[in-house]
Amino acid sequence: MKNDRQNKILAIIAREDIDTQEALLERLQQEGIRCTQATISRDIKQLHLIKEPIGRGRYRYAVSIHRKSLNVADKLLTIFRESVTSIDFAQNIVVIKTLSGLASAACEAVDSMKVSYMVGSLAGENTVLLVMRDNESAEIFCEEIKEMLK
Repeated sequence: MKNDRQNKILAIIAREDIDTQEALLERLQQEGIRCTQATISRDIKQLHLIKEPIGRGRYRYAVSIHRKSLNVADKLLTIFRESVTSIDFAQNIVVIKTLSGLASAACEAVDSMKVSYMVGSLAGENTVLLVMRDNESAEIFCEEIKEMLK
């Protein structure tokens, strides 16, 4: 039901200039889909819809050009949170332990974070090795990840 509704939303905004949640709700109701404005609001957020200008001070809903990368980033973050069992550092090396077989996924999640002070990463079966530029960067990164995993 949710997927059908969200697909209908994407189809509607692809063919029409919809500028408000109320207008989108009305169009969905015309197509036989019953929902609330709160549901529409959540769908807009999950679909990463943005308002783009169409001229004369008017706007319309559109799909963000970053939608695909945002969805991938969200999924990788979920995988990362679910797979990491511990994280520690020694000098400029960060070691992340994961559930067996999930180190590559966790490593991909870290790589997608585009950490400017990370030199490189390597994944095994259940261990990710990260090389940072210096000891301080390793400690900071380790603490940030621990905080994110709480």
